[in-house]
Amino acid sequence: MDITNIKIIAEKEIAQAVTLEELETLRIKYLGKKSQLSKVLSGLGKLSQQERPLVGKAANECKIIIQSLLEEKVSAFKINSAESGVDITLPGIRKELGKEHIISTVLKDISDVFVKMGFCVVQGPEIETEFNNFTGLNIPLDHPSRESFDTFYIKTEKNRERLLLRSHTSPVQIRVMRENKPPLAVVVPGKVYRPDAVDASHSFMFHQVEGFLVDKNIKFSDLKGMLQKFAVEFFGSQIKMRFRPHFFPFTEPSAEADISCIICQGRGCSVCGRKGWLEILGAGMIHPNVFKHVGYKQGAYSGFAFGMGVERIAMLKYGINDIRLFFENDKRFLKQF
Repeated sequence: MDITNIKIIAEKEIAQAVTLEELETLRIKYLGKKSQLSKVLSGLGKLSQQERPLVGKAANECKIIIQSLLEEKVSAFKINSAESGVDITLPGIRKELGKEHIISTVLKDISDVFVKMGFCVVQGPEIETEFNNFTGLNIPLDHPSRESFDTFYIKTEKNRERLLLRSHTSPVQIRVMRENKPPLAVVVPGKVYRPDAVDASHSFMFHQVEGFLVDKNIKFSDLKGMLQKFAVEFFGSQIKMRFRPHFFPFTEPSAEADISCIICQGRGCSVCGRKGWLEILGAGMIHPNVFKHVGYKQGAYSGFAFGMGVERIAMLKYGINDIRLFFENDKRFLKQF
């Protein structure tokens, strides 16, 4: 191999080297005692007087170039290592695996209970029409919830139906019933928005689970039995449930459902206000006007609907006293679940 080829190949291999170990191997290969250049230099005595100085000069120049390339590459490696701040003697950084948020877990657990009872899970948009959020649900024009201080309205063009961030998951009930005929058994988990002042029990964004069942000859006793089954499955076999009369525009008759306090087992404590009961959801038989708005023939079907706040359910089940903890991203809190 002539000196020119040695130089060309050496330059290529040095440029491709990626570790100090590789550079040391190349140094020995091209500059060591058994290298091609060393053999050329040791054989100068066998050359003629005219060839000897030419070959010796070319070999020394090649040696200097290769040595310079090696030193430059070694220096570059050391500079890059120092700039990166990487100390290879330190232990590596452990990468933690993410986990499901407690609210996502409770949403799934609630939905799973109803899925086992034959319900299907449906989700809807968080930006809704005024009809689906209010009118279709028999909420009158003068109802306080339609005011801007109770609902996040979105600016829309003139002569267009107003849009808003849904204030409950019930609009999905209207969407499903307008597109499908009974029998229907649907549960709807998702985010809802209301301009509430944030405190320990309120947030401008929270989660709800809406559920409804529509068919022929559905009675209030079916609603009571289904919710009792849910309470036992979710909170435990020791739970008792009671219903209190209430008013909702979209159900008639309407009720609020309470469970016996899971902290004191109904004896009375600070969590339940010494009453022994905790409110968990609202429910009732779907109002005839709701069926009218979705195009169902009058008197052909009956059904019930219910809705619950997921944060409230999670707070009751796990003994959490501040809703803000769910959204502060404090790992000390989230790692407990």
